[in-house]
Amino acid sequence: MNSVLKKYLIYNFVKIFFNVLLVFLSLGIILNLFEEIEFFKNLDLGLSLPFLLTLLSVPNHVMQLTPFIIFIATMWLLVHLKSSGELHTLKIFGFSNFKIVGILSITAFFVGFILLIFINPLTAIMIKHYESIKANYSRDVDHLVSINKNGLWIKEMNNQKFRIVTAKTFASGNIYDVSIYNLDKENRIIDRIETKKVDISKNVWKIQKGNIYKLDEFESLKMSAIDDYQITSSFNYEKINTLYRNLDSIPFHELILNYEELKNKGYSNEILLRNLNTLISLPIFLFLMVFLASNFVLGSNSYKKQNTKYIFLSIFICVFVYYFKDLSIALGKSNKIPLILSVWMPILTLSILCSIGMIQINEK
Repeated sequence: MNSVLKKYLIYNFVKIFFNVLLVFLSLGIILNLFEEIEFFKNLDLGLSLPFLLTLLSVPNHVMQLTPFIIFIATMWLLVHLKSSGELHTLKIFGFSNFKIVGILSITAFFVGFILLIFINPLTAIMIKHYESIKANYSRDVDHLVSINKNGLWIKEMNNQKFRIVTAKTFASGNIYDVSIYNLDKENRIIDRIETKKVDISKNVWKIQKGNIYKLDEFESLKMSAIDDYQITSSFNYEKINTLYRNLDSIPFHELILNYEELKNKGYSNEILLRNLNTLISLPIFLFLMVFLASNFVLGSNSYKKQNTKYIFLSIFICVFVYYFKDLSIALGKSNKIPLILSVWMPILTLSILCSIGMIQINEK
């Protein structure tokens, strides 16, 4: 009988999870479709391309929201069990609160594991196709960034002049072994700057030492040293990482197997480390969200329907956890706390809160 009841709990939990997942997917498709239509509004392409791009990008966004989907699914199931009296029946057959939550949380952990191993590679491929298609319709063709095995390449237009920047590596707000070419509108070189290091943490780039090469009126090349030289650019280190280093296109297994290779290609070690720890923590995050939802539903002895209360409570908790996680990442980015701790701090906090709550629930 116990095995039948376990299967019953797991089946209903997974069914509700997929129902909530479909709701999030539907809302994501509707909202994202408007965004893609806005992007292509000046091009006569119809709805097929925006819809295709929406289908490619939305699964990745929804996967990032799975902790909150699990939270809502858990509350939905437990509220149903309480209001229907099935929770009382389960207790008659020897299922304590802790045992029920344990079954659901382990199921959530395996759901996270499946998402990480099987679904994440698919969403990564979809994001790669999304970015590839979107890049072909970029309206900012005068400002381009390319990252390949030769390093970083930047092209931008400034005051009717073109600037081309090449760098072998970049990390921690700087680019290294840099060549900067300034060209006129006819693509003739005006000057060239060579330097070992440029601080690009802000839009005003700083060059402490380097050499600038110019052609004089007799077409002969003249070199002069520069100190504390500044260049204004539309790009900075954070923008380059944000726009052109979308690690959602790199699957979990590749992050593990090719970590050093990705670093050699110029990917920031901090960003790689943060993304790797975020993915590793996903199953644990889902595990804890089940406990968090259980604390609120099972913490009350009332068996009366309180659906409105739980709906508002679910929204509030999801928003709170989301922004707490976002705040923790922001503290890590600003070096207020260690980067790895910024990923795991919300999980550690949830672990403590859930442990206290489950001790009280199990006593009831």
